[in-house]
Amino acid sequence: MRFKLILVFVEDSKTDEVLDAAREAGATGATIINHARGEGLKKKKTFFGLSLETQRDVLLFLVEEHMSRHILERISEIGEFETSPGTGVAIQIDVEDAIGLSHQAEKLCKQIEDEL
Repeated sequence: MRFKLILVFVEDSKTDEVLDAAREAGATGATIINHARGEGLKKKKTFFGLSLETQRDVLLFLVEEHMSRHILERISEIGEFETSPGTGVAIQIDVEDAIGLSHQAEKLCKQIEDEL
């Protein structure tokens, strides 16, 4: 079984919506890193040295490769990444090897067989 890692950088106000959408699309779990910061094309404004930007979360989803594109597209849709600039970014990368997923392999195999 091959996997992809989906990394999502999203405003913290949309984290729960994105998590729910990813789960509905087939993701079996996620790791959440809270209070990340970043910059886009335009530098964020400050007020007396304090940043006025919204907090971001980083979500990591390890998903089966056949399901990854569907999950990625659903995340983008719910997060409004393509329609509202600055709301977030999602990428996927190949995972060469993964361990600790044997308990999820049965569920994933059944789910993929049902879809194919």
